[in-house]
Amino acid sequence: MTRLGLISEEDKKLDSILELSTSKLMDRRLQTKVFKFGLAKSIHHARKLIQQRHIRVGQQVVNSPSFMVHVDSEKHIQFAENSPYGGGRPGRVARRNSKNHTEAAEEE
Repeated sequence: MTRLGLISEEDKKLDSILELSTSKLMDRRLQTKVFKFGLAKSIHHARKLIQQRHIRVGQQVVNSPSFMVHVDSEKHIQFAENSPYGGGRPGRVARRNSKNHTEAAEEE
């Protein structure tokens, strides 16, 4: 429970465990963390980014929005290396636009 950040190290008592709320659990989900860190525009966008494997925690690409983030792993949430958002291969539209621009430059 302390590794997940649900209770503090000093507060390891039965009363503090019984006082846990669903909002504390929901705040530890990867989906919520991605939105709170500003990697996604909305909570729904965060869910889609995670499902489409654009988000990694440390070196591990995670595709489950319900992944419970540990306190130590919180600072390692970022875009995956092979994701277009993280500087990987450009997306379909970006590739098409760059191809059109190079063809237009060659014609001139």
